[in-house]
Amino acid sequence: MQEKIQLKKEMCKMDTKNEIIKEQKKELRTKVKEKISKLSRRETEESDKKILHQIKSLAEYKNADTIFCYVSTEKEINTIPLLQEILDSGKRLGVPKCTGKGIMDAYEIQNLEQLKIGSYGILEPGEECDIILDPTEIQFAIIPCISCNRKGERLGHGGGYYDRYLEKMPEDCEKAILCRESLMCDEIPTEEHDERMDLVISENGIIRIKKEVCEI
Repeated sequence: MQEKIQLKKEMCKMDTKNEIIKEQKKELRTKVKEKISKLSRRETEESDKKILHQIKSLAEYKNADTIFCYVSTEKEINTIPLLQEILDSGKRLGVPKCTGKGIMDAYEIQNLEQLKIGSYGILEPGEECDIILDPTEIQFAIIPCISCNRKGERLGHGGGYYDRYLEKMPEDCEKAILCRESLMCDEIPTEEHDERMDLVISENGIIRIKKEVCEI
């Protein structure tokens, strides 16, 4: 009986801790989104080009035959030129498509014309795209964020789509997060299910988390 009471107390503590972290994430999202709204077009375009250059210089990118990459929204780092670059190189490209609440799959595309406006107002593979990539086939993944830190901890939009999908990827799949330097934070509130990235890429350089080597 005493053990059950103790277990209940521990579960209550955990629930309270998770609620605190969720609230911290919510507050941080609001602060970073305010910063994003103040970025100039010139600043974002310049950093986008530098980040693309950083990605293309990576051995992990060059050596990968199958790549997962998000399709950017207006406020995110522009990945459209990168998607075209991947397609032109002959690599297999999988991009995300939400198929249910909290559920996301990677559909292979052959060209950018196959991207259509989805239910969330985000470009995603159209109905003609019927090949779903097995997550275990992905060798290099490019992941979005609202913010992150130099330890590879990521602040997303809060839907959990990417965390659930990243869990399915193989251990040897290198996962890179893209973030503008001005939007990085020293600390990111994290929960147990939050996935840590292997690489952090900004306009200033690349941070390798696993090897603990900074290329900036």
